[in-house]
Amino acid sequence: MTNSTQPLRTNEVVAPLPSVAGGFQTVLADPPWRFQNRTGKVAPEHRRLDRYSTLDLDAICNLPLSDVVAKNAHLYLWVPNALLPDGMRVMDAWGFRYVSNLVWAKRRKDGGPDGRGVGFYFRNVTELILFGVRGSMRTLPPARRQVNMIETRKREHSRKPDEQYDLIEACSPGPYLEMFARKAMPGWTAWGDESGTDTQPRGKVHRGYQGGEIDAPFLEPHDRLDPATADALADQLRQWYERGASVRDLATRTGYTIARVRSLLAKAGTRMRDRGRPPSQQALLGA
Repeated sequence: MTNSTQPLRTNEVVAPLPSVAGGFQTVLADPPWRFQNRTGKVAPEHRRLDRYSTLDLDAICNLPLSDVVAKNAHLYLWVPNALLPDGMRVMDAWGFRYVSNLVWAKRRKDGGPDGRGVGFYFRNVTELILFGVRGSMRTLPPARRQVNMIETRKREHSRKPDEQYDLIEACSPGPYLEMFARKAMPGWTAWGDESGTDTQPRGKVHRGYQGGEIDAPFLEPHDRLDPATADALADQLRQWYERGASVRDLATRTGYTIARVRSLLAKAGTRMRDRGRPPSQQALLGA
């Protein structure tokens, strides 16, 4: 029986932080936070899920980031909603002061909020990037026009949106360091056990979590599509359905009710299969 005070996966050896002449001016960090309850499905290091190794709060705070950053620097720190106080503590321990935040709003393919997240009190559809400053350094001019929100679809468990890199590069100067990186990015120094260019991030990519563009208009339950949009969408749904997707798959992809999906399929003259999963078992989401 596992002792509740022990990590479910042993931490790997923490490599020294990289350094550059003059220090990094911008740091992006997505620490492998360890949740208090590590026995259920929300635990990233749970042995049944094999998502990623975690570190306890003290270990994250003790990383010597202040030794490798410039006198004036920016920090973009990802923190789960439930661990906001821990994020503030880490930011302070690393020598930065909190000044603002960015919000990642997780969207369905239709642009609506992706309610498939987890949470003990509310179903989380957002994550926060805490923005901190070391010394005295304003953001670059493009930041004056940048809203503090990123709206994209989810990928693997805990993988953050690639759109963050363009945003950060536009708003903060290099050289750039990414801590706990899950892949190497051009122009960035990557530090982390999944940062190699040939590393496959751990964690299953579930159906409907492949990322990508949002391609169906968001509708409230009683909203109506204009005729041209309805015809085009009905034809697209018919094609997906005829290639193996189920009505439920199409509802997941679009965010529409099953009744609305059936109505659109009927509009396109779709010949419906018997109820149940298609014989091919192929949903073709993202196809």
